[in-house]
Amino acid sequence: MLARIKSCALIGLEGVLIDVEVDVHRGQIGRFDMVGLPGAAVQESRERVRSAIVNSGLQFPQQRVTVNLAPADLRKNGPAFDLPIAVGILAGANQLPLEFAESIFIGELSLDGSLRHVNGVISMASHACEQGIKVAYVPAVDAPEAALVPGLEVIPVTSLAELAMHLNNLMLIEPCDDGASADLNLLKPEYASDFSEIRGQEHVKRALEVAAAGGHCALMVGPPGSGKTLLARSMPSILPRLDINEALDVTRIYSVAGLLPSDEPLLTRRPFRAPHHTISQAGLVGGGNWPRPGEISLAHRGVLFLDELPEFGQRTLEVLRQPLEDHVVTISRASGSLSFPANCMLIAAMNPCPCGYYGDETHECTCSRGQIEGYQKRVSGPLLDRIDIHMAVPRVPYEKISGLEPGESSLAIRERVEKAREIQRERFKGTALQSNADMGPGEIRKQCVLDEQGRAIIRAATIQLGLSARGYHRVLKLARTIADLAGSVQIEVTHLAEALQYRRQEFS
Repeated sequence: MLARIKSCALIGLEGVLIDVEVDVHRGQIGRFDMVGLPGAAVQESRERVRSAIVNSGLQFPQQRVTVNLAPADLRKNGPAFDLPIAVGILAGANQLPLEFAESIFIGELSLDGSLRHVNGVISMASHACEQGIKVAYVPAVDAPEAALVPGLEVIPVTSLAELAMHLNNLMLIEPCDDGASADLNLLKPEYASDFSEIRGQEHVKRALEVAAAGGHCALMVGPPGSGKTLLARSMPSILPRLDINEALDVTRIYSVAGLLPSDEPLLTRRPFRAPHHTISQAGLVGGGNWPRPGEISLAHRGVLFLDELPEFGQRTLEVLRQPLEDHVVTISRASGSLSFPANCMLIAAMNPCPCGYYGDETHECTCSRGQIEGYQKRVSGPLLDRIDIHMAVPRVPYEKISGLEPGESSLAIRERVEKAREIQRERFKGTALQSNADMGPGEIRKQCVLDEQGRAIIRAATIQLGLSARGYHRVLKLARTIADLAGSVQIEVTHLAEALQYRRQEFS
């Protein structure tokens, strides 16, 4: 008898519906064939499914079993097909009903019949719902994640035996509560550090506030121990809270990558990723035989922090140039191309020289001029040109380190940042843009209008600083963000002057 069960595969971050066709018929006893380009994990499911059915108190058919995963030209990977194959075999053997037209089954089986966690459930459930699927049967541990998809009834399954009783109407399983109704504004995310804990560095805090308000990239240059890492780790605490669409985007990426916490089906904090400088190109932007998202995609809607920037491989850093411009990473393989979102803020930190003390008033630098120039040239000009804010982070004097008065809290800074972001949301309503950093030349001409004095200043700065066309546009975008923080409709001369202070500096 033939049974058809629907399941789902993952291609990058997107789901693709798969028809699991199971034919149980007379033939060679014990023969279990699987076709339709199954990967190694799918091929191995034959043994898992057989043991799970027997250990669940059900009967594995003695007839020949043939499983087809359609479409046949799409390679299927991962263990998520265990459950639909088992349900199809039981349905083909008349142990379960045959009608599952509006249902989808996802899950990995243990040998005892219990269901294990599967990566990417929210992407699969979302695609299934878009294709008209009404009910999703998923592992109980993944049910809160799937329940984030509105309009989909999610059945949490703990074991194959429990599912068989449910489908035979012997003991029904209660659907999982809708998880998409949570109000993110009522949640209070915890952060690793707060700006109030940082003594001194008021000009750097101001620059990072501007970066957060407009979604701009920033580079900090200073001696060891000046607070660069602590400042960067405090960035998420001043960024606006995620809205529900952003939270779902981030959750989907982490689910596919297998990094979604089991007790947190919806991520409510902006990501902060700080990879080590030994990371490979594939680890940074994504890749592999079956491409997976890299660190820049895991930092989507959040912060990618690269500490000790010159220590990263030069070829590794250069792969960041296109994602920083386009906010998307495209990985091409012989079998096709996949795209991952990469709209993050790059916050980088570096020492001014190999010993770290060039320009420091306390420690003497032991590096030669050639060593300093060679060290700084490890980071290419084209990459630096894509960083909006460049700032020096000097050593903090004793008086400020030992002071008892706390600095301005992240909450107070975040309130100003959120007001500036609200202005930008209104400005870009009806477009795909979310912040000033996303503006292209057309939006810049429209939104970054200067008066005569401002045009004279930017003209002189372009000549004196040797600004490229990209650098010119980035100064205007920065000025627009500074004006938004000040609540100004027009870009004033003071806003433009502050933006020019943040352009690339020579530290040698």
